[in-house]
Amino acid sequence: MKKLSITSMCAVLLFAIAFLASAPVAAQVYELRTYTTNEGKLPNLHARFRDHTVGLFDKHGMESIGYWVPVDEPAASNTLIYVLRHESRDAAKASWRAFATDPAWQKVAKESELDGRILAKFPESVYMEAADFSPALGAGSTDGGVFELRTYKVGEGKLGNLDARFRDHTIAIFDRFNMKSMAYWHPVDEPDSKDTLIYILHHESREAAAKAWQAFIADEEWGTVFAESRKDGPLLREAPGSVFLVGTDYSSIR
Repeated sequence: MKKLSITSMCAVLLFAIAFLASAPVAAQVYELRTYTTNEGKLPNLHARFRDHTVGLFDKHGMESIGYWVPVDEPAASNTLIYVLRHESRDAAKASWRAFATDPAWQKVAKESELDGRILAKFPESVYMEAADFSPALGAGSTDGGVFELRTYKVGEGKLGNLDARFRDHTIAIFDRFNMKSMAYWHPVDEPDSKDTLIYILHHESREAAAKAWQAFIADEEWGTVFAESRKDGPLLREAPGSVFLVGTDYSSIR
């Protein structure tokens, strides 16, 4: 058998490195889920998550990032919002299939609804990828306070401009006013993947959030950035969505 020369071996190695570098890598995805319960059933849903669901998610490779409830009524009485992390979209599909068919889950689901259905409608789910300017979202990064889930919808072709404004300016100004950036995401699926930014801020309190936003809007640097970013027209096509949240007792982020 003919031996390869050192030069040939190096060429083969370089080719292999180039091939691996160019091969597609399945990106981690986050899943934002919203559950709406029937009247009076939110405590039942919390009990099911606290005692069973979170553990079963972990068993099936679904990493729990955070669990929150809205601050304001009526959603405060009937809504749970949470984020999972999956190794890939395919992994998420496999994990959900395994979860749904797990005898332990089937037993829990049946027993938890002996006195009536917990959910008023099918859960809402948005798959997302972290923006390149998003900080790592992990546990133990806050101490009380409130979270703010914000959703921005841009005009056609403006998402890159919005990302640049956050990457180059907005986040730093948020930091200055103690508005802690937790995570920034883009939905995976069209049409939202082309026009939507979803992010979470942390504030020391609801009152602190109001003061921080007031100071942010009045900030001279922000005024300049905002004006310059709109030279070719407004970036947002509608007012931002904002929901204030608090962490549940079983959330790793609260």
